[in-house]
Amino acid sequence: MPAAVRDALPAGAWVADIDPDLADTAALVEAAGVPLDASANCVVVAGKREGEERIAACVVLAGTRADVNGAVKRLLEVRKASFLAMNRAVEESGMEHGGITPVGLPAGWRVLVDRRVADTDWVLVGSGVRRSKLVVRGSDLAALPGAEVVDIAQAAS
Repeated sequence: MPAAVRDALPAGAWVADIDPDLADTAALVEAAGVPLDASANCVVVAGKREGEERIAACVVLAGTRADVNGAVKRLLEVRKASFLAMNRAVEESGMEHGGITPVGLPAGWRVLVDRRVADTDWVLVGSGVRRSKLVVRGSDLAALPGAEVVDIAQAAS
C-alpha cells in the first residue's frame, strides 16, 4: 500500500488482502458475496473553470454511481466534468488503477463523500493497490482531510 495511504489510515480501519483479479467491485461482490451497500467506489473527476483545473475524488456506494454531469459538476462549479484520464489519476495519486482510495490523496484534491457512504457503519473501499481493500467506517471517510459529505450518487443503470 502506498505510504500516503498508510500514513492517513483512520484509526480502527484495517486492510483485507484480496486476489488482485478481484479488485474491481463487480468481481469482488460476485466472488466474495460482499453486499453492494457495504462496498464503495472512488472515482476521480476533473473539470475546468477560467483555466483552472478542479479535481475531486468521488466516493459512492457500489450500487450507485457518481452523478458526474449533475451534482459533481455543480459542486466543482465547472461547465463540464469528466473522469480524469486513468494514467493521470494513477500518476498523480500514486495509486494503482482499480485501487484508488479517498485515503491519502493529494492535498489539492477535493474529496466528495456521498452521504450514503458517510452513513454506513463499515465499508470496503480501495487501498491504493489492487491486492487489498480497506475496511473503514463511513464516518471516518467523511472525516478525512478536505472531505465534504454531499449528495452525489444516483442509481446505477
